[in-house]
Amino acid sequence: MIIRTVLQVSFLAGFLAVAPVAANAELANILKATLAESGQKTGEVSTEEMRQILKDGSATLLDTRTRAEFDAGHIPGAIVLDVPPETQVTEVSRLVRGDKAAALVLYCNGPFCQASRRLADKLADAGFSNVRRYQLGIPVWRALGGPTAVELSGFQRVFGHDDTAVFIDVRSADEFERGSLAGAKSVPVEDVISGKLKKIDLPEDDFNRRIVLFGRDAHQARQLAEVLSKRPWHNVAYYAGTYPTLAPALPSK
Repeated sequence: MIIRTVLQVSFLAGFLAVAPVAANAELANILKATLAESGQKTGEVSTEEMRQILKDGSATLLDTRTRAEFDAGHIPGAIVLDVPPETQVTEVSRLVRGDKAAALVLYCNGPFCQASRRLADKLADAGFSNVRRYQLGIPVWRALGGPTAVELSGFQRVFGHDDTAVFIDVRSADEFERGSLAGAKSVPVEDVISGKLKKIDLPEDDFNRRIVLFGRDAHQARQLAEVLSKRPWHNVAYYAGTYPTLAPALPSK
């Protein structure tokens, strides 16, 4: 039942947009879901627990994927282990200053990805006693509206190769007029939050289209990402840096 529920997440994300009241109970169940795997050396956290961990900083969040995957989109606050597999345990020990009781949460590319399982087992074997996994991973996190951050190299890769992607400048209209990225749309987040801007200009032919937000800084861009987390678009990310660091690296209008 739990696995079937996880596989229905993408459908539910779209359903919530048109029937939020009827779907509230089902959403609550999905936010609490895990794979409930047997025979594992480490436990799991649900999406609900992951959201709380990000709020209170109660665990070190480790992204066990490659640097390229991390740069293309990761859970905010995560640390990528950009070292060879044979030195990952040593790197984790360095990050937590040798504290093997430190709370750790690992994630990767979803239910069938093995990267977080492999490292979790290695850490448990090395004596780390508080290791858990968000085994639902980045696909379910994104589908349930979780904020996703993209680094500069990931932004450049999407900008250069994904002709369907939509780039949104969340700064003020005045700032946008003074200069922005080529092809970017202006959606001032302050106008969205205040209600001045009633409709956001986003594609309605494909809610899986990649949407990348950028602003004066990551906090400003994330504000619009949080708004869109309650809308039907499933593939939203925001730039984790500032506009002054982004503009010189990409073509401008």
